[in-house]
Amino acid sequence: MEDRPITPHAVPIFDADGNLTYVGDDGRRYVVGPLPETDEANVDRVMERLREGQALFSQIEQLSGQWLDHVSGSDLARHSALALLLTTLETFLSDPESEEDI
Repeated sequence: MEDRPITPHAVPIFDADGNLTYVGDDGRRYVVGPLPETDEANVDRVMERLREGQALFSQIEQLSGQWLDHVSGSDLARHSALALLLTTLETFLSDPESEEDI
């Protein structure tokens, strides 16, 4: 089976175990990662920011899909275009001053 990136179907949420998770477009649940030790107020603030950003995230999804539709074709496979998009975004959004990976 080919490893393909999974598109989130919905904004990430915290599950019952406190992990940040999302449901992929394949219907499966994915764990983004365990959260650092934090208090409930901090979790509430993070969740509120995620909810507030949902409309913008939806626009990013829509524009990404439009870009993929535009550039994909017989000379550029959709999965290759997707890899290019994700790599470019990761490179652009990475903080060169930070030692943390995205």
